[in-house]
Amino acid sequence: MEILIKIIQFLLSLSILVIIHEFGHFLAAKLFKTRVEKFYLFFNPWFSIFKFKYGETEYGMGWLPLGGYVKISGMIDESMDKEQMKKPPEPWEFRSKPTWQRLIIMLGGVTMNIILAVVIYIGMLLAWGDEYLPTSQVKYGIRVDSLAMEAGLRNGDKIISIDHQEVEKFNKIPEKIILDDAKTIQVNRDGQVMDLNIPDDFVSKLIKQKKTPTFISVRIPFFVEKFTPKSSGKEAGIEIGDQIVGLNDKSTPYFYDFYTELQNHKDQDVTVVLLRNSDTLRIVAKVPPEGKLGVYNKPLDDYFEFSKVKYSFGAAIPAGAVKAYKGVGNYLKQLKLLFNPKMKAYESVGGFITIGNIFPPTWDWYSFWSLTAFLSIMLAILNVLPIPALDGGHVMFLLYEIVTRRKPSDKFMESAQIVGMVILFALLIFANGNDIVKLFRD
Repeated sequence: MEILIKIIQFLLSLSILVIIHEFGHFLAAKLFKTRVEKFYLFFNPWFSIFKFKYGETEYGMGWLPLGGYVKISGMIDESMDKEQMKKPPEPWEFRSKPTWQRLIIMLGGVTMNIILAVVIYIGMLLAWGDEYLPTSQVKYGIRVDSLAMEAGLRNGDKIISIDHQEVEKFNKIPEKIILDDAKTIQVNRDGQVMDLNIPDDFVSKLIKQKKTPTFISVRIPFFVEKFTPKSSGKEAGIEIGDQIVGLNDKSTPYFYDFYTELQNHKDQDVTVVLLRNSDTLRIVAKVPPEGKLGVYNKPLDDYFEFSKVKYSFGAAIPAGAVKAYKGVGNYLKQLKLLFNPKMKAYESVGGFITIGNIFPPTWDWYSFWSLTAFLSIMLAILNVLPIPALDGGHVMFLLYEIVTRRKPSDKFMESAQIVGMVILFALLIFANGNDIVKLFRD
């Protein structure tokens, strides 16, 4: 069921992105009285799921969910319609329009994707506002994994700044370290301020890990809030409100300390040390084979004071635009990492399985719209890369035409289109091949 929910979210998000992108080309073409022969969601080799004609345009839905397209008259595109190009140009064809109009038509798709991201962010700010955990509120310090320990961080450190710049939102700290090529981290460790140097290969090691790690997270105590239906912890005598502070003879004052130690005692009897009111109790419990006692901790809201900003419609508009602008900047930084040979980030590039897996296993509208906005920005940027067959390839040749006042020949454009399609198919095979390799490795 979880996989089905992920697939549905992915297909719905992809459908929205494709329709909006192609509508951008469609709208710009119509603005300059250019004929659009087809408007399709998904590709339709051999047959379509459905189609109908309205006016001069055929609308339809294909069966291959790899994108979509609009077929504009008199344009060399993936349809490779050479017969049409052999005929004399008509005034309603793409090739008959001035260069600046053709440029606007080609940029219509990516423009609409950026606008979509802005609109989504505006709607999210109006509906949910902006809630975050301030870095200053992480009063119990951080929990770190082995890679973060290599960078000098320790459990309980309180992060003060990155490269001597305060990071207001705690969840933005990893982004700051990875995307901004941070060199130092300032922490408070047991009351002493320390300046830690981030190893040069830290980000590279982070990217190479099989799964995206949470190399830092908040550290929290363990106060019992509720139990699972067949909780061995409840059967042993643990009660709601108890604070768990130890396991056997080992002190585990924080939740993940206890959970990690519990994994060493699967299918064994253990002594759970807890505080109840003013008493310290020791309760013997049986640890099931899965290594869980069926005890839930209190939510983060009970431990930290989150900041929440509510937006009026007037305030949400510029704030949404700023979020989209920062999203574009962050994705460009990710691409920079991808093309850095030292990082070898290309080894972690994924295809449809990777994209589908970023959606949550349960339906969550906040996550859905947040991911759709991110993917819309990603689609816009990738589409303007100067690769023939992408919008960016057409834009590149149009800019060449504007500068040199010479239009590339149809024969050249046909060859460039073929080369571009080969490159795209190679990238598609590489990305999805990585997905398949990861499936066998995990």
